[in-house]
Amino acid sequence: MRHLALFFVFIALCLPLSAQTQSGKASYYAKNLSGRRTASGEKLHRDSFTCAHRSYPFGTMLRVTNVLNGKQVIVRVNDRGPFRKGRIIDLSWGAAKAIGMIAQGIASVTVERIDEINIPFKPDNLTFPKLELDVADIEEDDSVTVAKWRR
Repeated sequence: MRHLALFFVFIALCLPLSAQTQSGKASYYAKNLSGRRTASGEKLHRDSFTCAHRSYPFGTMLRVTNVLNGKQVIVRVNDRGPFRKGRIIDLSWGAAKAIGMIAQGIASVTVERIDEINIPFKPDNLTFPKLELDVADIEEDDSVTVAKWRR
């Protein structure tokens, strides 16, 4: 039985990370943990959209979907955990609020890695027009210019 479990762990680690989708339970950080250092070294902020995951590298972007209501949030991995059996991800308080799991405390979620993020309202082909600037020719009498500076 133990060999079978090790085999499944080996298979999960050998799959490309972009092909993995996980389903399980999610929890979230309490508000009073804000300001503490995460495993990546940055400070935890309750309103940030960050998470703790056991295996994804720091900086990996994940889409977390609440199975109960279908709400989604995109979070960045900046910590390790969760260390409780049966949980696959710990969300920051802000991310948990965004998917509507604050009242529940623990929610069933699906987690999938995002390789490319589309920024809303940003055109794919961003080009700027070429500006042609000319200097205007103005002829002034030197006495007028000196008079302005004497005031």
